[in-house]
Amino acid sequence: MTEDAIFQGCLQNNASAQKELYNRYSPKMLAVCYRYGHNREDAEDMLQEGFIKVFSQMHTFRNQGAFEGWIRRIVVHTCINHLKKNKKFNDSVDITYASGIEIREENIPSVIQAKQVVECIRLLPIGYRTVLNLYAVEGYTHKEIADMLDIEESTSRSQYTRARQMLEDVLVKKSIIQKPKQKTRLLALFAK
Repeated sequence: MTEDAIFQGCLQNNASAQKELYNRYSPKMLAVCYRYGHNREDAEDMLQEGFIKVFSQMHTFRNQGAFEGWIRRIVVHTCINHLKKNKKFNDSVDITYASGIEIREENIPSVIQAKQVVECIRLLPIGYRTVLNLYAVEGYTHKEIADMLDIEESTSRSQYTRARQMLEDVLVKKSIIQKPKQKTRLLALFAK
């Protein structure tokens, strides 16, 4: 089935078109949910909620941009709402350790498997992980993140900064990257 045929079928509540849409996009969207969920069960719940919204909001897709991007946006918002509803985000927000430490991209070798990085990101507290995913992976601005999560823009920035520092520490601890020279870290503190 073509993407357009799937879309048209879903608009008419055709079960085989809905199944095809789910089979085509659920693996990628589960990966998105997995980045936000506490565990696989949470991720699967988010995925199911997300696809229910996709099917119920199908009529709002305006063919402006990629269909997959539209689905992804709904799934990301579903994940955020799930976290907020279960108070998992607000319970873990910790901005007291925020700092301006810079992670230099050249410290990360190109051979790192995406799975390793995702697993390291999943070790971060949910607040840090959520902001890191929204900003660095999904491409939202700190203002958009603040609006989505009902937090201050400065909190989003602080969470992101701390998430990057913690991620660097985890990557170093797991020997995925080499520990940056202390001089580089100190210089980065004063670079802002």
